[in-house]
Amino acid sequence: MQRKTIIWVFWIAAVSGLTGYFVWVLYSNDRTLFLIGKTTDGHHQIELACEVCHTSPFGGGPVLQNACVSCHGAELAQANDSHPKSKFTDPRNADRVQILDARFCVTCHREHKPGITLAMGLTLPGDYCFKCHETIGKERPSHKDLAFDSCASAGCHNFHDNRALYEDFLAAHLHETPLRAQPQVAVRANSASDPAWVERARIALARVSSPDTTGGKPADPRILHDWESTLHAKAGVSCNDCHMLRPAPAATAVWTDRPGHNACAGCHAAETAGFLAGRHGMRLADGLSVPLTPMSPTMARIPMRADAHGTTLGCATCHGAHRFDVKFAAVEACTGCHNDEHTRNYAKSAHAAAWEAEAAGLKPAGQGVSCATCHLPREIHRGEKGDRVVAQHNQNNNLRPNEKMIRSVCMNCHGLGFAIDALADPEVIRSNFAKLPSRHVESLDWVERRLKTTRKPNQPGQ
Repeated sequence: MQRKTIIWVFWIAAVSGLTGYFVWVLYSNDRTLFLIGKTTDGHHQIELACEVCHTSPFGGGPVLQNACVSCHGAELAQANDSHPKSKFTDPRNADRVQILDARFCVTCHREHKPGITLAMGLTLPGDYCFKCHETIGKERPSHKDLAFDSCASAGCHNFHDNRALYEDFLAAHLHETPLRAQPQVAVRANSASDPAWVERARIALARVSSPDTTGGKPADPRILHDWESTLHAKAGVSCNDCHMLRPAPAATAVWTDRPGHNACAGCHAAETAGFLAGRHGMRLADGLSVPLTPMSPTMARIPMRADAHGTTLGCATCHGAHRFDVKFAAVEACTGCHNDEHTRNYAKSAHAAAWEAEAAGLKPAGQGVSCATCHLPREIHRGEKGDRVVAQHNQNNNLRPNEKMIRSVCMNCHGLGFAIDALADPEVIRSNFAKLPSRHVESLDWVERRLKTTRKPNQPGQ
């Protein structure tokens, strides 16, 4: 009898404890109990926002597929996806679906499976390409002796995005020199020389001296001094334009001492969208809200500087609250947080030397190479009123996989062959490209040999 009493007391205590814990979880918003496994590096920041992916508890694969496409669909469309869903819904390829059902993202990318998760969040064995392309060795003699799991090696094939690696592109860039004669990245327009901007600056300067533009507070002379030297001042953007925000549609604007990224989005929509899509800002994105703080270096899975652990990431973290110093944002803001080998070696690299030479006026604008040059590359946005050069603020956009950097970044300064070899060598990347590649990817060699065997005698190149 006494033994039964002890067992009952134990079970009551256990059930009460678990019930109390679940109640605490419910009211404290601590969802860590529900994590069934470690998430991938790309998603761990939002792993507690379960409803972002699991929009319905009974949806299964289709619900998860919609969640994947809602975040990554635009990226795949821009990449001209090499294996779109339409390829696998085509009746002529019905047999392929039985081998690899690539209609669904989760066929290859499954979260909460750390034991089988490889690079790029892949959760399939490395021979998955071979299952559909087992005859490639017979079709292409150059592939005859390749390992069955080497298809996705750097410089070869990517399942979704082959923009820098497809054969016609390789053929168009044979025998390029490692360094171009005139390396150049896109240069933003210098609006400071526009007379209209100067006039708007004069009007804006008069506006900020009035208390109704500073929330009823006198303008801080130090802040005013910082602001006067910026392009915001020259464009006529004054205090109210950033600090007077409307909390809801048609609501009265109220003064906000520390406006967030939404204040920037009004004028910098493309840059803000990129920031929210990358790891720096994804925790702030609409629909991805979690009951936690913005991204901080303490949450990173790569080495970060200890003195940066208290930092939270927003637009002003890198650009400053009133100076908006793009040069600081291009290098010092990055090296102030990141502490991996690649970052630490930047200061000793040829890229850094070129950046310092441009800053000193020894090189033309667009020939220096900062952290942002490669990881927040400049893009040309076409518009009815002309083209705009905009920095892509999703710093992960061209790293999944790193060959995506070739066309958007590397080939501004380097030949295609050198770029492929460099990005395929982990040691070169760790040294921040201070070394020459120790290995050679044969993709261009194969294309050249193939062209020689397929050209007719009267074709150019013989």
